[in-house]
Order: sequence, then C-alpha cells, then structure tokens
Amino acid sequence: MGRTDECAPLLSGKGRWTMFFKKDKEAVTPEQVMHGLATVQEPELHRDLVTLNMVKDLTVKDGAVAFTIVLTTPACPLRNVMEKDARAAVNALPGVKSVDIKWDAKVVPNSRMMGQLPMPARNVIAIASGKGGVGKSTVAVNVVVALAQAGAAVGLLDADIYGPNTPMMMGIKYKPVQFNGKMMPARAHGVEMFSMGFVVRDEQPIIWRGPMLDKAIRQFLNDVAWGDLDYLIVDMPPGTGDAQLTVSQAFTLAGAVIVTLPQEVSQADARRGLEGFRQMEVPILGVVENMSGEVFGRGGGRKLAELTGVPFIGEIPLDPQVRVGGDGGLPVVVSHPDSAAAKALVAVAQDIAARVSVQNFLNQNNVIPITEIG
Repeated sequence: MGRTDECAPLLSGKGRWTMFFKKDKEAVTPEQVMHGLATVQEPELHRDLVTLNMVKDLTVKDGAVAFTIVLTTPACPLRNVMEKDARAAVNALPGVKSVDIKWDAKVVPNSRMMGQLPMPARNVIAIASGKGGVGKSTVAVNVVVALAQAGAAVGLLDADIYGPNTPMMMGIKYKPVQFNGKMMPARAHGVEMFSMGFVVRDEQPIIWRGPMLDKAIRQFLNDVAWGDLDYLIVDMPPGTGDAQLTVSQAFTLAGAVIVTLPQEVSQADARRGLEGFRQMEVPILGVVENMSGEVFGRGGGRKLAELTGVPFIGEIPLDPQVRVGGDGGLPVVVSHPDSAAAKALVAVAQDIAARVSVQNFLNQNNVIPITEIG
C-alpha cells in the first residue's frame, strides 16, 4: 500500500505475478511541436518560423522530434541563432526526448523580374565601383566562392570587358565550347563562370565602342548555358558607362554592391557609381570597404554609406594573402579560410544573400508554401 513505483507488481488471482505500468505522460504531438516553433522568430524577417512556412518534414515518434528548417538562402548568417532558439523551444515541451534539426534552403527569386523573359538566375547581383584598382574583382570572386561553399548554386559573369581578370583569380584557362547552340560556362571552386578572357588572348587589347560592348554582354547573358542558379554575380567594369547601362537594361538586377577604398578620392568615385545605379532604379544593397587598415586608412566605406543612406556591409582588411590567392587562382576564402580577410569576405557574402532574401520577401508580400508535416 502507498507505493509510488513507476512499475508496481500485482499478484493475480491465480498466483501469477504480472506487471502494472503506470500510464506515461502524454506523448508530445506534432501540433504541440508546431505551436512551440511558432514562438521562434526568423531574426531578419521578424516573423515566426511557422507563419513563414519554414518548417517541413516534421515527425514525432516516442518523444523523438525531427524536422527540417527551410532557409531563404543557404548562406544565412543567423542560422545558429535559429537552431538554438528552435531546439530550446521544442526541448521545453513535455515528453520530448530528442530533437533532430536538418536544414534546407529555397532561395527566393527576385520578384521584380516576374513576367520578364527567363533570366539566367533567380537573383542577379552587380559588384561595382566608380573606379578601377579598388579590388572589386577580388571581392566578386571571393563572394561567389563563399556562396558556393555555403551550398548555393552560383555563377560569375565577368562583365569587365576591358580588364577581364577573373579567369586568373579563379585559376581557369578555358576555351569555350558549344552545346545545343550555346556556349558552356567554365567551372571552378563550385562556381559557373564566363568571361571575355576566355575568348581573347591575354595580351590582346579590347578596343570596342558602345554597341560592340553591349552585344558582347548580352551574348554572355543569353548565349551561355547557365545552370539553375540561385545567384549570378556580375563583376562590373569601373565607371558609369555603357556596361552598367547594358547590364541594368538586360534584366532587372536584385541589387548592386559598391566597393570602395577608405580614401576620400575613392569614395567620391564610388559615390558616382552608386548614384548611377540609383538613376537606373537598381536597389543598392550596400557598401563594402576593401583594403582597410593602416596603409590606406579605415572608415571611408562607412562614411560613404552614411552619406548616401545605404547599408554598410563590411570592411575587408588589407592582407597580402588576398593578392597571393588572386594571382595564383586560389581565392583567399579557399586558401586561408581562417584569416581575417577570408572571414570578412564570407561575412560580406552572407550579408548580401540575407539582404536579397529580405528584399525579395518583402516585395513578394507573401510566404512560400513549403510547409509539410508528415
């Protein structure tokens, strides 16, 4: 009498011992898990995971909970925050014994392109500057490789017709081949790419007027067999001339990133490039300060962002390994991933992807139907 054991023996009428088990606590249900996940906020969209339809493949069995969180970009910079919050919310439910979280991503397309002809990617992003020599191509190459490392399907279009340096920076020597009437892109570091450098000799000068430049860029956009890309990064030539106008008119850009050095003279030129994109109604995703440090100074990029009212994405410290990697065809995010410069470039890539995701989500003004409970 009075025993409170979870398992209490009872003597049957025939003298056989049987076991009487107390009823366990009510098992957790999928509905309870979803209710718990409805308290977890997506840090950038500021809505909960359930409302955003970011939870799929939910299973609950004997207290073991498993589900997948579908991100709006595989390069999400706040994934760890979501994982911590989601795990804590589910573990707090009675009856939960374990939580297994998997990850997937469904990149939101640029809704401004809806109704247009098929584009080579869900999002086309220009990396630009107002002048040469600021490391724009270096930023573009490392950003695109960082996005590929995160799991995104990415391409790199070298639209810097007069100075096509990305083949060297990516370590590619390639002669274009055709298949089904289209030129095949080169591949390196998980990235598809095409460049004027593939069709001219290294020493050959490119002396073209506007119409020829326009035709070449449109060919690279439309006559290259780009794959199913989440992002196409366009390495723009310096200035505010024909190339910028052609790219902006050829399709609707998801946005432009402006690269500057810390010095005031670089800021002045970068601002001209920024305002040029504004006149063409291209969203400005933000400003990146390259080669930041004792040699060239620091803070010019942030100042430009504040003056123009756009986000400051980050600063890349001056590091000799960035140059070595560019000359050797091994971007610093690959050759020295633990360096300060590589980490800064990865953060820039994540920031760009996150800003595009938020912008596209707000423009769509709805959510993606990806929730599945099974």
